[in-house]
Amino acid sequence: MAPETKQSRFHLISSTSFIAGISLLVLIVLAFPTHAVWADSPTITSTVPTLSNFSSSIQNGKGKVIRGAYIDGLFALPILQQPSNNAAFVSTVDNTLTQFGMASQFGNVGLLAHNYLSGQFFFQLTTGTVIQLVYGDGRIETYQVTHIYRYQATSPNSVSSDFIDLDTQKTLTAPQLFTKVYKGPRHVTFQTCISQDGNSSWGRYFVIAEPIQP
Repeated sequence: MAPETKQSRFHLISSTSFIAGISLLVLIVLAFPTHAVWADSPTITSTVPTLSNFSSSIQNGKGKVIRGAYIDGLFALPILQQPSNNAAFVSTVDNTLTQFGMASQFGNVGLLAHNYLSGQFFFQLTTGTVIQLVYGDGRIETYQVTHIYRYQATSPNSVSSDFIDLDTQKTLTAPQLFTKVYKGPRHVTFQTCISQDGNSSWGRYFVIAEPIQP
């Protein structure tokens, strides 16, 4: 994701403006970070702790809030929430993920990270990778990666860009892309950017993980 100093606000008051807002939001969230410092961010070391130790370190008693994402042997990353008035926020604190608030409106979990920070981990995920989400009360949900999507933005810095699926060559509009990766049955979407040709926002990378039943 490429740096950007501008911030945007979205007033989705009708079905038409809602779709337009989604198109804009997908592009801004993927491409343009907002700088911020979070004083309460837990420290992550280079050694991945056990799930039990990680869970204990991030719990805050809030059972409805996702506090961390864990993959055995790969990462244990605290999850930060977007400010309520800034749906384009993506943390610039390393070793953290940002939960995409709009995905929650559709019953799903969106986890964002810049490709020069924690987003680098997303490229190491493969079909079958098991992911565990830790809630504030210690509850754990388990997911497994089922799909990986790679898209090229036809106009990386334009809010009217379309996206080309690098595997099928099918072109999607921003609203179509949003629907594909964030709507539908319960799932987790990891999202970052693809860097190429000197452009850190050249493309978009999505990893989809679906629930594993207990």
